[in-house]
Amino acid sequence: MSNKLEQLKALFTEMELAMIAYSGGIDSTLVAKIAFDVLGDRALAVTAVSPSLLPEDLESASTQATFIGIAHEVVTTREMDNPNYTANPVNRCYFCKSELHDTLKPLANRRGYPYIVDGVNADDLQDYRPGIQAAQERGVRSPLAEVGVTKPEVRQIAQELGLPWWDKPAQPCLSSRFPYGEEITIAKLQRVGRAEMYLRRQGWQNLRVRSEGDTARIELPPEQIQEFVVANDLPELVEAFQAYGFLYVTLDLEGYRSGKLNRVLKAV
Repeated sequence: MSNKLEQLKALFTEMELAMIAYSGGIDSTLVAKIAFDVLGDRALAVTAVSPSLLPEDLESASTQATFIGIAHEVVTTREMDNPNYTANPVNRCYFCKSELHDTLKPLANRRGYPYIVDGVNADDLQDYRPGIQAAQERGVRSPLAEVGVTKPEVRQIAQELGLPWWDKPAQPCLSSRFPYGEEITIAKLQRVGRAEMYLRRQGWQNLRVRSEGDTARIELPPEQIQEFVVANDLPELVEAFQAYGFLYVTLDLEGYRSGKLNRVLKAV
């Protein structure tokens, strides 16, 4: 692991100045940490805010940036204004990352940052991630992927560097909760966000609330399903979700699987 960490440090040493597309997830947090350790105030973390980001996740990103010491700024992206995005096609993430980097690049140019980097890791390259193409088209660099750092290695390096969030569950944008082809609206994003925060406050952290029409489908790690059913006041949970706007509430018996909604692509 020390060899890959040294390679990452060398990359930032060569860059001299870098802007980090910083979501607050463990991947971009690790990149921000290494960038700051090498570049100090010549590194800047920038978080994009839109309806697909929970306010609580923005707060978490800010807290982590303060812990690291890196300068942190926020920009607003408007992917919800793009019908190609809200129609939720299979390449929705392409339009999201296009908007992100079309927002970051002018900022980087104005501030004199020659490089924008993101938190894409080596494992991401093996998955269906159309957003990666959008970033590559705009010259964004992915240090973790360049060095061949996998997701488990990201967590290991983060732990070795003393980041308290090294085991933070993945938390992609809220738009990933909808099956392809179902229109995404701000109201739907808010409904899903409130439902997930309700469960987080109950102590369930690694989860998804998938939205399919008027139905909420809760996904938890398989080993937690039985405990979830026993520990929760289910009528109270259903009442809360219905207050958020769902008509029906279900529990996925298979359990949480990253990228589950991409199965439809394989089927086709």
